[in-house]
Amino acid sequence: MSGLGWLSVAVFLASYALIATEKVHRVAAALGGAGIMLLVHASDAGAAFFSAHTGIDWNVIFLLLGMMVIVGVLKQTGVFEFLAIWAAKRARGRPYRLMVLLVVITASASALLDNVTTVLLIAPVTFLVCDRLALPVAPFLIAEAMASNIGGTATLIGDPPNIIIAGRGGLTFNDFLVHMAPMVVVLMVVFAGLCRVLFRKAFRHDPGRAAAIMTLDEREAIADHRLLWQSLAVLTVVMAAFVLHPVLHYEPSVVALLGAGILVAATKVTTEDAIGEVEWPTLVFFAGLFVMVGSLVETGVIEQVARAAVTATDGRPELTAMGLLGVSAVLSAIVDNIPYVATMSPIVEQLVEAGGGEQAQVLWWALAFGADLGGNATAVGAAANVVVIGIAARNRVPISFWQFTRYGLVVTAVTVGLVAPYLWLRYLA
Repeated sequence: MSGLGWLSVAVFLASYALIATEKVHRVAAALGGAGIMLLVHASDAGAAFFSAHTGIDWNVIFLLLGMMVIVGVLKQTGVFEFLAIWAAKRARGRPYRLMVLLVVITASASALLDNVTTVLLIAPVTFLVCDRLALPVAPFLIAEAMASNIGGTATLIGDPPNIIIAGRGGLTFNDFLVHMAPMVVVLMVVFAGLCRVLFRKAFRHDPGRAAAIMTLDEREAIADHRLLWQSLAVLTVVMAAFVLHPVLHYEPSVVALLGAGILVAATKVTTEDAIGEVEWPTLVFFAGLFVMVGSLVETGVIEQVARAAVTATDGRPELTAMGLLGVSAVLSAIVDNIPYVATMSPIVEQLVEAGGGEQAQVLWWALAFGADLGGNATAVGAAANVVVIGIAARNRVPISFWQFTRYGLVVTAVTVGLVAPYLWLRYLA
């Protein structure tokens, strides 16, 4: 590794340590790290701002921006209060039942949309329902972020790395359904059981509040019916366009921005109100993080780590698959999984071509499972995690790096540990 490569690693680790220890605000740490990367020429303006593989992922930034505007408009209709009451009544006020209901909805929606969009929609409901039942909201938000990452693993469009893998490996939407979705269902069942153990202290049942919420009529929560129908119409079109991405070829960011623009232009909502719900610190944090990770890619650090891991398996498909699963999970917990997968997929393509046959295809699934599930390990491992923490901070419910990570490490270890024998028995035995 070059001297510049080692320097970029040092800068990244220092910034990561500041984020993890919360000695400084995470936005300051990310921007500071990004600035130093540019200062020492680990990256440059072209790579940082315009490269599709090593720069700021503007598709993610503008997808978040567009969906945050749509959510801001939806908030004014009272629909989130409606859904909160509905969910609490279906769970009969029981905290664990409520968490299971919310994580199942989150995982299912993440498979059809994407995990970031899903948590943006489900988080406001969670705040309201937890307030109604006097429950701590942080455990519910953490569980939903993790469920979104697990659910998004099931389909081609559920998590951005899957789209990269599909393009490089020539895989279809149905390929992901056949090879990934069955195991994701198993993982969600296991995760629901883990929630009972990990978040048991949050399940404080209040019979009085539960009884009170059962008497409410959720329909009375709707404050503006006309705005609600306008918002739902736009949201439905946006979601349909997300699902039809393989056919329409419109990036989700374009769809979200068009939806946000139409909604603001066609309704009585002012521009100030519409953008008032945008999580600007979260967007800036992502920008800094993308530049730092892109610098590791630019200096060849990630590629060298990935190649070393593959070389260590001596080309044997079973060892390569297991090593790829583990390394992908570890690296995706530390760096953003999008540039990691963009860097690793050409290497996997060569290995698949060299191995030939159906058995070699397992490497694509090992890469996808490792990258997607590894995102649950830390607070910055996946976009959904960062968004949830940002929303929580905005609502004065801070979720620290280690508060999230201590649960995430357990969930990642269990889910990746279950995937390993699945891959082995189905493809390698």
